[in-house]
Amino acid sequence: MYRQWMRASRLLSILLLLQSRGRLTARQLADELEVSVRTIYRDVESLHTAGIPLYGDAGHQGGYRLLDGFRTKLTGLTAQEAEALFLAGMPGPAAELGLGALAAAAELKIEAALPPALREGARRVREHFHLDAPGWYHDGDQAPHLPEVAGAVWNKRVLHVLYRRWAAPCEVERRLEPYGLVLKAGKWYLVARCEGTMRTYRVNQILDLQVTDETFERPDGFDLAGHWREHLVDFRSRLFQGHAVIRLSPEGRERLSDEMSSAVIDAVDETAGAPDGQGWITATVPIESLTHAQKEFLKLGAEIEVLEPVELRRKLTEAAEALAALYTTCPPLVANHPT
Repeated sequence: MYRQWMRASRLLSILLLLQSRGRLTARQLADELEVSVRTIYRDVESLHTAGIPLYGDAGHQGGYRLLDGFRTKLTGLTAQEAEALFLAGMPGPAAELGLGALAAAAELKIEAALPPALREGARRVREHFHLDAPGWYHDGDQAPHLPEVAGAVWNKRVLHVLYRRWAAPCEVERRLEPYGLVLKAGKWYLVARCEGTMRTYRVNQILDLQVTDETFERPDGFDLAGHWREHLVDFRSRLFQGHAVIRLSPEGRERLSDEMSSAVIDAVDETAGAPDGQGWITATVPIESLTHAQKEFLKLGAEIEVLEPVELRRKLTEAAEALAALYTTCPPLVANHPT
């Protein structure tokens, strides 16, 4: 099934390459799609069978070309639907942005425009692949202002927002020039210019907003994806404030991938010493703060022991003693309720 999907995708790529670039040789198509020339010959034959007016010219200047004037027609595709097209494979995010109906309409029109052989491949993709971005214990953001923010991003409108942050004062007013939206692990982030610098805001922490009539100029060369990558690098460099020396049992090490961040997992792999007689290993891992580390390490229970820093070991000892005291006392009486 996967092989059929890949072949359908390749057939569509050949069609679009010839439509956009004109005449191409089998070797050029093979190099572009990273397949053999023999595979291109078979694909061209399949396109012929599907009714595509594709012709091959012999000779040094030969190659494959589409009949003059042939175009894949997307009859009735509106400008808004074309904008939503880039989210057609992500119905959840499209709906959150207020583009769900437009994305669905665009997908139907694209499907109707495809030849039968390619249409079946596209249908199988939808039937067999589904993107669910949020984590297991997170259903995604509840961001009621997301469609308004998206509209301001698209129309380059200045936003006045009431924003909730962690540091005091918790609620602040900000004037934002919204450059773009990023969906990360089911959570929406707004990249915006504020007071002359680029900053990042959680959209679901916007308590209130006003979309103004004031516009701004977004630099033509601004690369949202590139800016986000740089933001992540900077964020991670500032995230970890220290290190902890830990001991892990064999079971604790196995549970790392389910309970700990990739930074901790990588650090254990890089710094772990040889196992002792009971299979425990010692490693040095990064930590964000003592409070955060205490919460994270408690997930592993008795399968982890913190050796350093002493303050973190003390905090875990206090937590363990409090839990032991809670469960060694007599349980409270629970009233019996009639069934």
